[in-house]
This record gives sequence, structure tokens and C-alpha cells, in this order.
Amino acid sequence: MASSIRLRPYDASGGQADEDFLFRLYATAREEEVSAWGWDQTQQQVFLRMQYKAQRQWYAVAYAGAEHRIILENDQPVGRILVRRAKDSIELVDISLLPEHRNRGIGTALVGELIQESRNSGAVVRLQVLRTNHRAIRLYRRLGFVIASEDEIRYQMELKQSRGES
Repeated sequence: MASSIRLRPYDASGGQADEDFLFRLYATAREEEVSAWGWDQTQQQVFLRMQYKAQRQWYAVAYAGAEHRIILENDQPVGRILVRRAKDSIELVDISLLPEHRNRGIGTALVGELIQESRNSGAVVRLQVLRTNHRAIRLYRRLGFVIASEDEIRYQMELKQSRGES
């Protein structure tokens, strides 16, 4: 990973800067979808705030204890990564980058670090991806992930590694 990229812990103690950034990040990920509904800007913002809060609360409950990091480039927030580790698995809960920082190798490098960690530990790397997120699906397949199961909305993908595999 480029030396200008680093991770720092998310400030869950009420850091407004992190909350503002994470909402902006969430909104950019849903912008195209929501704008197609024909709502005005106010309606879109209200909906996105509600959805962001629901996601934040769900993550706090469903993934308590997960490592939540802000991705920095040149000390400026550009994304986030949320990873939950167990004895035999590494779950990539969420990785997201601002649009202007996508397709530059940042996500590939971070997922690559999880893959290397799994090679060292023998853990299975798991993730979920929206079926409509073709860009991310292509990336995960290129990195060796396969679809383990699916539902109407998401693919559950995994990459099994044996200890010491390179």
C-alpha cells in the first residue's frame, strides 16, 4: 500500500468530524441510486440520514467488537474499513471510498492485507457485496473470492486460505 495511505481508529466517542465524514461517504455510495427516484435534494438528504443512522446502529449491534478504521490518504479521510475477526475467519463487513479515491488501488491493497493475514493464520476471509455492485464483484473475483451463497440482494463471498499458502 502506498506510504501516503494509513488507517486510524474511528472516533466513536462523539467525534463529529468522523460522523460528518462517514455520512458523506455513505451518501456518495447511494447517490446514483437515490437521485434516480426523482426526489428533491431535501427529500434525498432526509432519506439518506435516516438510512445512515440505521446502518450505523445495525453495525454497532451486529458487529460489536469489529475493528472500525478511517482510511486516510495524506492524512485526509478518504474511506472506511470495518473488519470483524474470529478464531477461524476474517469478515470484511464494509469497505468504502469516496468516488474520487476509487480505482486507484487503495481498496485492493487493503483487501490484499486481509488476504495476507488469512494466509498467515489459515482463516477464511468472508464478505458480502450487493449484487448490483459489479465493480466490487469484479475486484473480489480478481482477488480469488468465490460466491459461497446468495440471496436476492447480496452475494456472500469467501476466500479460503491454507496456512502458509502464498
